[in-house]
Amino acid sequence: MIRSCEAGGHLCLMASEEEDDVIKIPERFPMGKYVLLFDPLDGSSNIDVGVTIGTIFSIHRRVTMGRAGQLADCLQRGSTQVAAGYILYGSSTMLVYTTGDGVHGFTYDPSAGEFFLSHENIRVPHKGGTYSLNEGNYSRWTDGLRAWVDWLKEDEKSSGRPYGARYVGSLVADFHRTLLKGGVFAYPADSKSPQGKLRLLYEAAPLAFIAEAAGGAASDGERRILDIQPKELHERTPLFIGSREDVETALAFAHGRR
Repeated sequence: MIRSCEAGGHLCLMASEEEDDVIKIPERFPMGKYVLLFDPLDGSSNIDVGVTIGTIFSIHRRVTMGRAGQLADCLQRGSTQVAAGYILYGSSTMLVYTTGDGVHGFTYDPSAGEFFLSHENIRVPHKGGTYSLNEGNYSRWTDGLRAWVDWLKEDEKSSGRPYGARYVGSLVADFHRTLLKGGVFAYPADSKSPQGKLRLLYEAAPLAFIAEAAGGAASDGERRILDIQPKELHERTPLFIGSREDVETALAFAHGRR
């Protein structure tokens, strides 16, 4: 990804979940006005078992002056993104992206060597019927979160319960299903990871930008993901993302309002 993007003339800086520091554009290449943040291979622990993985990316306009980009160009709120998306490597290869006005999906046709528009103007259902999270962490959650998951499992047809449990273990794959089918994905804070586990800049913020552009919602449990001001490159955050009503219900339980 670095080799593919550094020479294009559009970027002044990059940052990756796999690199400790920012990735500078070599002096021999022209400098652009954008910053690229990316998780090059989300779900990489699933490679050897054939589970869907993907690449997540986020693009911001630079905010500093001078020829080269600076750290401050990367540490911007998610609401300032000009584009975000992901590439999914599974039963088909898909590119899903937004510039903030609609979300569109393109599927790769290997016979033509091109991506074709296959999912135009994706909209997250206002309410879904599935939940996606690692229930192995149940004992580490707050009482409110445990009550929420227990509530999702109750049999009450009038409210669409019980919800179906769906968890791949690759964030990008779980989010893609939630984006298309509705429901909620959650990776809450717990006693082992009180700050959350997912990376704000490379995972949560770009997917939140996509979710909101498709009519969904994304929160860290207290505030909108896109409003968080990052303080460091590899900052972590809890995440609740998906159908707006389902996210709001999860937060109500988390705050003791249900």
